Amino acid sequence: MERIRKNRRNISGAAVLTAAVVGVCGLFGAFPAKASQTAVIEDTQVPLYDKPAGSYVRTPIASGVTVYKNDKATLDASNTSEGYLMVKYTGSVGKIKVQISKNGSETYTYDLNNSGVYEVFPLSEGNGSYQVKVYENIQGNQYSQAFSQNLDVSISNPFGPFLYPNQYVNFNSASAAVQKGAELSAGVTDQLGVVSAVYNYVVKNLTYDTAKASSVQSGYLPNVDLVLAQKKGICFDYAALMTAMLRSQDIPTKLVVGYTGNLYHAWINVYLEGQGWVDNIIYFDGTSWKLMDPTFASSGNQSQEIMQYIGNGANYQAKYSY
Repeated sequence: MERIRKNRRNISGAAVLTAAVVGVCGLFGAFPAKASQTAVIEDTQVPLYDKPAGSYVRTPIASGVTVYKNDKATLDASNTSEGYLMVKYTGSVGKIKVQISKNGSETYTYDLNNSGVYEVFPLSEGNGSYQVKVYENIQGNQYSQAFSQNLDVSISNPFGPFLYPNQYVNFNSASAAVQKGAELSAGVTDQLGVVSAVYNYVVKNLTYDTAKASSVQSGYLPNVDLVLAQKKGICFDYAALMTAMLRSQDIPTKLVVGYTGNLYHAWINVYLEGQGWVDNIIYFDGTSWKLMDPTFASSGNQSQEIMQYIGNGANYQAKYSY
């Protein structure tokens, strides 16, 4: 259940930080003076940040209130108002895909396990009409549709899709990543301080796994606790780990997948009060706002060449948000 926050204020404009990751990104800087009363984002009431004591992990639930199914798949749409849906496969084929699309937006394609267990998928594109399809593999790269359902979605909390765990950012209250996030942010009271603490830890303690990057297979999903234990990973790992840590501190965070030059890349965007969402990765060096991609920064030891590259927003093109 969403916690009730006592204080509210106006949010004007929309400038926020993002943390990037093939890796993760970082933001540092000063905020404009606070206003008062109600926070409004696109005419939607938004609660102010109330830092949790320890951590605050939302748990997706297949409530069974609104369910669509056939003999191949089951879709639990009971909690679409929270920004997610859950799908499980009940057929007998080994390879399954799920496609989730909103009218006029990108189509998101996921792998789905064949063990009959629900997986969580975010409604990343916000309110609107969605179509959920499940496909079974026939042979090679050929798939046949096994299930389809249209949904009219109205999300009560616009940050919901980027606060809950999902297939790409998978964590729970017992996760080591959640515990580390709470440890890093202990004593910090504001969002920027939490983001800075998490960002600095990831950049200083993780190394880019070039061997894994050259051998990773399609369908790979990060295990955030394993990444934390091994202290190395690819861009997807950096992004998922930092996203899990920040979401468990009740900070809306998008894991973004797109392109940097010709490379497929992952980074994160963060929402901060009084700032909003920003499309690229931003940090403040004491003089001006700049863009930062922590994976490139850490693997390049923050060399001048690397910093110049990640400081150019034209080098990044977002495609999907999870």
